[in-house]
Amino acid sequence: GAVKEVENWLNLKDLVRMEAYDISNISGFESVGSMVVYEKGKPKRSDYRKFKIKWVQGPNDYASMEEVLTRRFTHEGKDEFDSFSIMPDLILMDGGRGQVNIALKVLDNLGIEIPVCGMVKDDHHRTRGLYYQQVELPIDTHSEMFKLITRMQDEAHRFAIEYHRQLRSKTQ
Repeated sequence: GAVKEVENWLNLKDLVRMEAYDISNISGFESVGSMVVYEKGKPKRSDYRKFKIKWVQGPNDYASMEEVLTRRFTHEGKDEFDSFSIMPDLILMDGGRGQVNIALKVLDNLGIEIPVCGMVKDDHHRTRGLYYQQVELPIDTHSEMFKLITRMQDEAHRFAIEYHRQLRSKTQ
């Protein structure tokens, strides 16, 4: 039901695979990115990916996200079963207009067309809407769609923080 709500709300068809992205760092130290995958509304953990930021120095979330997305969409899968060989039907960015514009720039440079949404948060760091096609759309916080989107956002955040902590403890 939640996936159908997303399809109807964003006017999309045949939405199966959604990928959500997040960046984690502390003052630019050990910056990492995460990619979580949901298929048919359920997490597909075998396709989750972590990215250690290699090209960006310091706390630059936009440049870090550009690196993560560029690496994800230029990665050559070893075979047809590699998770990077499957393109998403929708990309969800942990952030609003700025993150969406970075994603659209990367996709445009690579000649890839995939719808991109930003998961917009309020002042209390809770999801309040989606930024889609240059418009912020408020979400009914009691809908199944809201629950799915917040689960994906929380999972991308958790996965990034977990990897960031792992790298920090290894360094210390």
